[in-house]
Parts: sequence; structure tokens; C-alpha cells
Amino acid sequence: MSEQRENLQEEPRPGSARHRGRGIYLLPNLFTTAALFSGFYAVLAAMNGQFEKAAVAIFIAMVLDGMDGRVARLTHTQTAFGAEYDSLSDMVAFGLAPALVMYEWALHSLGKPGWLAAFVYTAGAALRLARFNSQLEVSDSNYFQGLPSPSAAAIVAASVWLAVDNGIQGSDVAILAGLITGGCGLLMVSNVRYQSFKHIDFKGKVPFFVVVAIALAFAVILVQPPLVLFTLFSLYALSGLLAGGYSLLKRG
Repeated sequence: MSEQRENLQEEPRPGSARHRGRGIYLLPNLFTTAALFSGFYAVLAAMNGQFEKAAVAIFIAMVLDGMDGRVARLTHTQTAFGAEYDSLSDMVAFGLAPALVMYEWALHSLGKPGWLAAFVYTAGAALRLARFNSQLEVSDSNYFQGLPSPSAAAIVAASVWLAVDNGIQGSDVAILAGLITGGCGLLMVSNVRYQSFKHIDFKGKVPFFVVVAIALAFAVILVQPPLVLFTLFSLYALSGLLAGGYSLLKRG
């Protein structure tokens, strides 16, 4: 999700002298371009049967996507152009790439239901991004409405990575792959609320054990990245459903 939409600098009017001579800020858009390339590379890798590389490329895109907005804020270079470019990059890296990677690995063996599941995911990502952009100024910043597209992409990519890492053929689990892909697409356009974690102050002081816990978390991820990443993002996806179900029970 784009962080460049926050505190955007005022854009000059089209046709003005300032507009004609205006360029774009290089640094934040370099990160966005790198994220876009990672999504593009994921598709190429999947087409060549390199599914592990494809999954890793999607996670690299996630890291880069998380950095471009922060770089823009730190350098005071947030612009409407950067925000729109970031959104288009997200659509490729977290909308098209995961669906096509999953299709090449498993869904193609299902025929029409396979490409339908891939399309449900892609359409869900597009609608999710459009809703996020249109509701930015009125939504609660502490929560996302619907599963964020990077999290959905992480579940799809990690499931492929985990299966390939364990020697599982896509055709053997094609139905499960379709359910995961379509389910993530539907969660993105759902009204399920997910924690955004934007209220966490990373600049403030934290207890020493928090630093140790973060270091241990990185160590665990490095030991078994596909399993840990799939577990973490799946738990995040379930957290919204469980919290929503609990709220309904309390009202009842």
C-alpha cells in the first residue's frame, strides 16, 4: 500500500511554466521502479519454471514497496505522481505477478477454473487498490479494510515457494492452490478489518527484549523462510477473520 499519498506536495497546474519544467524525484521512484521490476521478473521466472526465484522476487518487491514511501517522507519528496506510480507498481507486483506465478505452477492444470481463480485474485487486487486510494482520507489509519494486497501476494508466493521447497508438484495440489488464490482475492475485497500497525512508533525507545525478539524472528525466517513466511502471513489473514467473528459474537 502506498505511503506516498500521505502529505503529498502540491502539484503545479498542467500547462503552467512550473509544470512544463518539472521532473520527478529520483530516489523514491527508484525504489518503486525496482519493486515493479521484481514483479515483472517474477512473471518471467515463473514462465521459465523457476518458481522459487519467482516467489523470492515477490517478497523482494514487498520490501522495496515498504521502503519507497518511507524514503519519500524522509526526503520530503511525496508527490501525486509518486503515489500513482506506486499504486500501478503494486498492481503488477502484488496483483498480476502472484496470480500468474500460481497459474504457471498449478492452476493451469485445472483448465478454465484455474484461470478463473487467477482472475479472481487479480481483480480482487485491482479493486482493493482502488478502494484504498479512494478511501485514504476517510478510513481509520489503524486498520485496513480487506486483506492488504502485499499480504495476499505473500500468502500466494509463500505457498508456491513452500511446496516447491518440499518437492510438491503443482498439479497434485491444484485444487488447494485454486482455493488459496481465490480466497485471497475475495479477502482483499471483503470488509474484514486488519491491523495496519501504523500506530507503532519505530522511532521511540523499546525494551531490550523487543530487540532480541526481532533478531530471533529474523533468524527463524532465515532458517526456513518459506514455512515461516507462509505461517506468519496466513495467521495475519486469519486474525482479521477471527477478530471479526468475535465482534459478531459479542454483538449477538
